[in-house]
Amino acid sequence: QVQLVESGGGLVQAGGSLRLSCAASGDIICISAMGWYRQAPGKQRELVATITIWGSTNYADSVKGRFTIARDNAKNAVYLHMNSLKPEDTAIYYCNANSVRGIYWGQGTQVTVSS
Repeated sequence: QVQLVESGGGLVQAGGSLRLSCAASGDIICISAMGWYRQAPGKQRELVATITIWGSTNYADSVKGRFTIARDNAKNAVYLHMNSLKPEDTAIYYCNANSVRGIYWGQGTQVTVSS
């Protein structure tokens, strides 16, 4: 089992920045990739960014150039640096971990961007 705990969400004005953090614990040795997904009201959950243990990253087109995902293997943590935030970035952001034992999700953290 892998446990994921997110932090760092909140309310920010358009154009502002936030950093989300996700701490992993448990059977972390089996994790091959971690990432962030988001779900806005009335919409499906969508990929924001992922990073593998080797550092390869992948971003949704909507956040490229604005968001940066980073991973600290020593701290078993993944971060999402969000700049130039837009109202359409408002959503619950979920941390995700892919493991040989399964896919795990955090409880989510709310990000609200006001116009």
